[in-house]
Amino acid sequence: MPALPPMLETKHQALLEESARRGLAASDGIRLCFQVLALAGAIDRDCAARLAPRQLSEGKFVLLFLLHGQPDGLPPHELAVRAGVTRATITGLVDGLERDGFVLRQGGQADRRKIAVTLTTKGKTTAARLFKEHTAWIGSLFGGLSAAEQGQLGELLEKVWRATDAGRQASREA
Repeated sequence: MPALPPMLETKHQALLEESARRGLAASDGIRLCFQVLALAGAIDRDCAARLAPRQLSEGKFVLLFLLHGQPDGLPPHELAVRAGVTRATITGLVDGLERDGFVLRQGGQADRRKIAVTLTTKGKTTAARLFKEHTAWIGSLFGGLSAAEQGQLGELLEKVWRATDAGRQASREA
């Protein structure tokens, strides 16, 4: 078995060492899974650290982008659907964004019960700046890979995803 990458968490290193000690044939697959988990965790932590100085979480960040370019805003239920979260989660995210001056809730002119969430000037400015910064950062993560390598990595990740329960379920529903 190759040397364990330093990116792995201690618990994953211990599990790999134990699987190797037991001679499990799946040790290489387990190592790759732990590498993917470590990479995803590192990206999540980096993202959170980049957003925190702006009073943003990943969830709030997603809402800024969904609202950017929507001059009339979006109703909370549509934000929930587009963000893939519950209405209760949207309420909490919008509350925080409103408290921090990024969004406003506005009642509809014809029907005051219809609420739209819109970006404030601060929200628009922040969304535009973050979009530029965040996309550049994400792109830089894969900057060491050629276009062909990026394509190959994408295909390989999709192939592994199709072997997960979620991937098999999606294939059955397609």
